[in-house]
Amino acid sequence: MASAPAQQPSLTVEQARVVLSEVIQAFSMPENAARMEEARESACNDMGKMLQLVLPVATQIQQEVIKAYGFNNEGEGVLKFARLVKMYETQDPEIAAMSLKLKSLLLPPLSTPPIGSGIPTS
Repeated sequence: MASAPAQQPSLTVEQARVVLSEVIQAFSMPENAARMEEARESACNDMGKMLQLVLPVATQIQQEVIKAYGFNNEGEGVLKFARLVKMYETQDPEIAAMSLKLKSLLLPPLSTPPIGSGIPTS
């Protein structure tokens, strides 16, 4: 017999702000910052390697925070939290700003090719 699915945690806008703030703070803790830096250096700005090396570390850091708020301690919990934040982004400018900050911590800066490095035109 299958067990009943766990109830999805729901947070108010205020609670989502608190949790998001705690997640961002977790990334600036020295041990987590070192783990992220090591993963980024190993990935060498290669997007495939970023997904293999950086994303799992980032997921673990987030899981440590959000599990205290009822999200499961697996990747699914992080996805549910991300969906919840996405929903609140349109309603709350503070959450939108914090979400942007979190994304900047997770994603490498995009490097654009220098102007004029494309196919020469004649």
